[in-house]
Amino acid sequence: MQDLQQTLTQILDYVKGVWIKKRYVIIFSWLICPIGFLYVATLPDVYSSKAQVYVDTRSVLQPLLRGLAIQTNPDQEIQMMAKTLLSRSNVEKIARESDLDITTSTEAEFESLVTSLSKDIALQSTGRDNIFNISFENESPTVAQRVVQETLDLFVEGALGNNRKDTDTAGRFLDEQIAEYESRLSEAEQRLADFKRQYNDILPLAGTYYTSLQSLNSELEATQLQIKQTQQQAQSLKNQINNAKRSDSFGVTDAEEPVLRTRYDDRIKTLEEELDRLKLRFTDKHPDVVEATALLESLEKSRQTEIDAFLNQADDNGNQPLTELNREISLEASRLESQIASLRVKENDLEGKIAALESKVDLIPQIEAESSALNRDYGITKRKYEELLSRKESADLSRRADVSAEDLQFRIIEPPLLPKRPSGPNRIIFYTAVLILGFGAGIAIAFLVSQLKPVLIRPKQLLSVSDYPIWGTVTHLNIEQINKTNRSRLIIFLMSSGAIVAMYSVLIAAEIMNIDLFGGLF
Repeated sequence: MQDLQQTLTQILDYVKGVWIKKRYVIIFSWLICPIGFLYVATLPDVYSSKAQVYVDTRSVLQPLLRGLAIQTNPDQEIQMMAKTLLSRSNVEKIARESDLDITTSTEAEFESLVTSLSKDIALQSTGRDNIFNISFENESPTVAQRVVQETLDLFVEGALGNNRKDTDTAGRFLDEQIAEYESRLSEAEQRLADFKRQYNDILPLAGTYYTSLQSLNSELEATQLQIKQTQQQAQSLKNQINNAKRSDSFGVTDAEEPVLRTRYDDRIKTLEEELDRLKLRFTDKHPDVVEATALLESLEKSRQTEIDAFLNQADDNGNQPLTELNREISLEASRLESQIASLRVKENDLEGKIAALESKVDLIPQIEAESSALNRDYGITKRKYEELLSRKESADLSRRADVSAEDLQFRIIEPPLLPKRPSGPNRIIFYTAVLILGFGAGIAIAFLVSQLKPVLIRPKQLLSVSDYPIWGTVTHLNIEQINKTNRSRLIIFLMSSGAIVAMYSVLIAAEIMNIDLFGGLF
């Protein structure tokens, strides 16, 4: 509590010190305020013109043409146009269309004019509704309106013109690319045709060479196996015919062999082996040996008799007449021989084809590689050409749609009007700032002087500046004269401050009522 009281006492001492030096407030208020009021009053009036436009990006054709025509995002287009509206080239165009360029005589002045226009022209978006505000301030209301009008026209025409310009540029580019790819496609088709004519006898094998070779080898193996099977069947039938030529009463099995075989051969061979074993054990006069010898001679005699009978019944050519069964077997054998001959022809043909393919084993891969490269180039070129044609159709459809209905509809909400009253400068704020500055500067100087040359107001202040004790206080002998002087100074201060405040009030009232106090003197 004591600290707060000391602080308040200190502040009160500062205020009293400033009050004692109030002549500085009078001096600086009169030095600053009248000059400041005069300067603010002579500032030229500024007129502001404003336009508001709504960009409607909704179109009935957009959902109908989705997937059929090339469509751009109108919202992105309008945002991009808004960002590039105040580019230097556009601002130069606005300056020329607004006839502001005639106010300049040198290139440097024109550049300065363009720079100031770029800073002064304001284009603001209100948000998601695509509503844009265009404003400009100038000392001339006509110039302000004309600049805003030209900016608005450039904004509208630029968006529509850029859309058509982009469409035309895209169309020309597509035409050039289509012509180029059409030439490439013709060249690729000609190269492919020449290649096919050059290798027309090999191309059918390209791509299936190894498959064809494997298939022919498999077919050759099957044919050779079939030949062997057929030969075995034919040989079997021949054996049947030869066996059938012998009578069933004889045991002769084949007359074409060097030694005739009879039904007694196996018995004779077995008996000879038995006789050999007996002779190893016994003498020739042993009963078993004698009996085996007699039986062997009987079997050999019967075998010889049978062979002689067989040979006597044969005809002069050594052939036995065929029976009906023999004729059927002979026909089947002849058919098999014919089949073998045809299979031999097929075998030779397959071997020739295989040899022909094997002779091209080095040429086929090269031709396949060239064919794949040509087909790949042709396919890529054809696909690109067809894509370009499709895009050209989409571009043409988009161009026709742009002619019939614009994607961007500009609706002027507030056209730029000729301003009747100035929009600035805000003299009320400036007058107030000058008044505060004048009195504030005086108070600050007074406070500074009071601190540099302090005046003792209370007796206790002496203790803070010296070590002398205070025994008491006495009043001034001429106190009445001092009070009279103080009253005079107070009246002067009040009159001075009142005059400045009255001057401020008159200026504020004139500004509110839009009265020109100086009558165009400045």
